[in-house]
Amino acid sequence: MTASERLLRYVTFDTQSKEESETCPSTDKQKIFGAALVEEMLAMGIQDAYMDKDGYIYGTVPGDPSLPTIGLIAHMDTAPDASGANIQAKILPFDGSDLCLNQEKQIFLREQDYPILANSRGKHLIVTDGTTLLGADDKAGIAEILTAAEYLLNSKEKHATLRIGFTPDEEIGRGADRFNLKDFGADYAYTADGGTLGEIEYENFNGASATVEIAGLNIHPGSAKNKMVNSQLIAMEFQSMLPVHQRPEATEGYEGFVMLLAMEGQVEHTTLRYIIRDHDLEKFQQKKDLMAEIAAFLNRKYGEGTVKATIQDSYYNMREKVEPVMYVVERAMAAMERAGMTPRAVPIRGGTDGAHLSYQGLPCPNLCTGGENFHGRFEFIPVEDMEQCTRMLIEILTGVKV
Repeated sequence: MTASERLLRYVTFDTQSKEESETCPSTDKQKIFGAALVEEMLAMGIQDAYMDKDGYIYGTVPGDPSLPTIGLIAHMDTAPDASGANIQAKILPFDGSDLCLNQEKQIFLREQDYPILANSRGKHLIVTDGTTLLGADDKAGIAEILTAAEYLLNSKEKHATLRIGFTPDEEIGRGADRFNLKDFGADYAYTADGGTLGEIEYENFNGASATVEIAGLNIHPGSAKNKMVNSQLIAMEFQSMLPVHQRPEATEGYEGFVMLLAMEGQVEHTTLRYIIRDHDLEKFQQKKDLMAEIAAFLNRKYGEGTVKATIQDSYYNMREKVEPVMYVVERAMAAMERAGMTPRAVPIRGGTDGAHLSYQGLPCPNLCTGGENFHGRFEFIPVEDMEQCTRMLIEILTGVKV
């Protein structure tokens, strides 16, 4: 079975994670998909495949003991940003013309809207009907890993031992929380959770979350003079003191940002929720310090206890952990070249399970899967790129150089 055939089957499973849930996995439907994956793995000959109580899946393809044990990791959940239910996936040839995803609703995928499509001219794109996401993030990674595993199981070619790990809840930042690193036993690993063909990522944002709570005082507006304290207005003042050029919509590349995710309030109480991101640890700290300084300033202005800013680190840039073992990146880049790609190291403007795992002692860069426009209704992935990514994984495992 090809990777694209697997993906078309996998996307029929609704596996959206749910941030407000306190269970692991956050949704039971991820375990339904997980059980199907375990059944498939056992059927293809991965004899130790199993799913643990938290919905994590593990398995092994034994290899030459003289070679390193290499892990390949992907996540089962899809993002909450768009519907993951009732996905109507199909394969369409792309020649540069507008692609009609949904005739009834007149939904089109156009190169003028998504210039990255130019790289896919002459290829066959897996798309949706324009009403849901596709779920190539990261079911394409799972499909490519299992297709590579099936190849190794049926090949006499010398290869490294492969350890497989599929995680739940990556999209809500919990994918590595209960990963059984002790028993995983890999010397190093890769997450197959990237996008554009040829990209490898070993730098990611340092990430933190911030909750700002503002206390006000309500009173009848007719007698409010010098008495009312409107927490919503103070919240607006707090937001106005953050640099406008450090918002996501004004940044790219290595530029960090502070993003207002949500705000909810009335006169007496308002809550602001933020995420803070920067590749540079010093600039990351400066952004956190600025939020604390703004809270302190507003407390001096309106009274102590008016503003409470709670800032919590989420993850750190894996570069610090990967640079001492750059042969891990070099191995992947050499495999990309053998698979016909032009490798490019790019920074992740986000987080990854690999960052958590790298800080836990398992160096874990992120590899491309070929998908584009993740988390949205215009997500797509070329069949041909999936084939190349599968070949890349095989080359990583069959390359004899450590």
